[in-house]
Amino acid sequence: MKIVFWIIASVALLVGGYLSVQLFFPSGTQTGSREEGLANNVTEVEGKQYIEVRAKGGYSPRVSVAKAGIPTVLRLRTEGTFDCSSQVRIPSLNVSQSLSPSGVTEVDLGVLKPGILQGACSMGMYSFEIRAEE
Repeated sequence: MKIVFWIIASVALLVGGYLSVQLFFPSGTQTGSREEGLANNVTEVEGKQYIEVRAKGGYSPRVSVAKAGIPTVLRLRTEGTFDCSSQVRIPSLNVSQSLSPSGVTEVDLGVLKPGILQGACSMGMYSFEIRAEE
């Protein structure tokens, strides 16, 4: 009888854990596919484009589509972020930036060339990409 109780309790914990992950990390975060994170988070103001990305427990959206050939600024928004996503790295641009726990940090990306620009947290656990298209 005790074995049946422990089996039922274990299954309930596993199902409950799975459901809580689905509830707190909906598609578009690190648990989804690469395309699920695609969003309209790029704005253009006076010849400069701004890419808005949320940094907390990863980066959202994971994939941003921007225009190549114009000056670009990455705006990383944090709200009580104390995990490794509070340190962003973009190796191809030699960027390594610490983010404040709450607020907005702007990273000048220069003029984007066509292609994919990849970034990640300090531990490489969470990543994001910017697709620069002509």
